[in-house]
Amino acid sequence: MQYKDFNFEVIKDSSFITINDKEIEVYHYLPMEDKIDLIQIALQKSFENGVYNEMKLEVYFNLNLIYMYTNLEFDISDIEDEFKLYDELETNDVFVSVIGAMPEEEYNTLLNFLQLTKKNNELNKRSAASLLQTVIQDLPKNAAAAKEIVDTFDPKKYNAVIDFAKKANNGRSI
Repeated sequence: MQYKDFNFEVIKDSSFITINDKEIEVYHYLPMEDKIDLIQIALQKSFENGVYNEMKLEVYFNLNLIYMYTNLEFDISDIEDEFKLYDELETNDVFVSVIGAMPEEEYNTLLNFLQLTKKNNELNKRSAASLLQTVIQDLPKNAAAAKEIVDTFDPKKYNAVIDFAKKANNGRSI
């Protein structure tokens, strides 16, 4: 039996919720490639100073759920301030309603992938290979900065600093 004989297609089930007398379509399934994008965007936008900001992760994960699992359309001005948008959707129970309309298994799969990917990213960032890769990536920038220091080095200023330090140290060498 050939696979193509099955004539499979992605099933596009959805349900509808009503918010403020307006119907919103909630998709029951998102293709795997889109799920990966949803999770990667949330993780990228919540990563700062070498760690994931859990509150930002909450914001971006839930906003991306709305963007990708509903037929709601947002223009640029709507998403300019995503924290404001999050607060508006949160306080009007949009997240709760959308998540409630999604199949539980679909939502749990997303959460599991999010946590697993986050954990793997954190482990990778702490690995020796990652540190080495960071050093290699930063090497050109650091070399350029060192060259700038050498190029702008003024021996007269250096001698003035040494003289000042000696005077501050009562004439003793430093």
